[in-house]
Amino acid sequence: MFTRIALFFSLLFASMASASMAQQDLSVSSRLTESLEDFQRRYGFPGATAAVVSPDGRITAAATGLADIEQGRVMTPDTPMLAASIGKSFVAATVLALENEGHLSRKDRLSSYLGDRPWFGALPNAESITIDQLLHHTAGLPDHVHLPDFQEAFAQFNSEENELIPEQLVGYVAGLDPLFEAGTGWAYSDTGYVLLGLVIEETTGKPWQSSVYERFLSPLKLTGTKPSDGPNLPGLAVGYTYPENPLGLPERTADADGRLLWNPAVEFAGGGFVSTSVDLARWGHVLFNGDAMGFPYLDRLLDGVQVDQSSRGILYGAGIAIYPQTPRGPVWGHGGWIPGYVSSLRHYPEHGVTVAFQINSDIGIVDDTSDLVTEIEAALADLAISLSR
Repeated sequence: MFTRIALFFSLLFASMASASMAQQDLSVSSRLTESLEDFQRRYGFPGATAAVVSPDGRITAAATGLADIEQGRVMTPDTPMLAASIGKSFVAATVLALENEGHLSRKDRLSSYLGDRPWFGALPNAESITIDQLLHHTAGLPDHVHLPDFQEAFAQFNSEENELIPEQLVGYVAGLDPLFEAGTGWAYSDTGYVLLGLVIEETTGKPWQSSVYERFLSPLKLTGTKPSDGPNLPGLAVGYTYPENPLGLPERTADADGRLLWNPAVEFAGGGFVSTSVDLARWGHVLFNGDAMGFPYLDRLLDGVQVDQSSRGILYGAGIAIYPQTPRGPVWGHGGWIPGYVSSLRHYPEHGVTVAFQINSDIGIVDDTSDLVTEIEAALADLAISLSR
């Protein structure tokens, strides 16, 4: 009799706890949706998604607006967008994994892996660059993305018929003067991460994205994250950009069927993935809690170097931006911009919460005429922290 009573109350309490948790999840989802809707009303972007991971790992997601204005397609939490430079966190994590597997060392010189390529000697600081300097943007390399020659030639990469050779991207900085002696300064460089992608391929004999898939996307079940290796990306939200942008793209960056009018493979290992806010938040939560790999790695991931003096104490680790002091404590993560899309991933270690959001427009953001990104990061962080207490 006693056993039956104990079992009854055990099931009752479990049911009550489950109901309470479901009600809390509904409250988080509702408030997250309300916050996104408020930002959409004030800033007028087409649509957005967001996801919050609580300290216990529970994920709550929301969406607002449209994934395709002209077709009236509604944005949902599962709608993918280009994640842009957040992909650098996957690239850097793969390099750390390869180091642990004995394939390379961060102290190795780049020349040990790519020194026999015919273009290598023309790289700025070619013989002195190390793998670690590429990870931290301290190699003194220019960034090809912002060079006029690359922007003028961007149209040639618009078709998937024109196969991208990553060496073409590296070629835009070949013969240029280094920005500084390797290891003596800091300058963000997508070119450096293109080189890391080539190093991954050299050491594994596989496409660099395959190495990311095998080590992270597959075991962590990040099914919403896939290589952005061509213009046809099923379900992708249409991205909207501003008129007269430097890459010459139309304001709607996809055709009527949602196929991109340019080839995102041009990003290579500077980003390289289409993803969802849910997957980005899950990835950040696992990565920053030290659970993405079966060995200790946070000391190497968060071994930050000082960003330029104007950046108020911001550090950059291995593919990770580090903000040591903010009103919400330390913040770790990365942002992402690519024409028509803006993404953000932030982890708040003092509170144990992770937040990600994506917007299918870069209007007012890439040219710094809008405070949207900083405002939405702050608002969603405060919401996530308040709900985690």
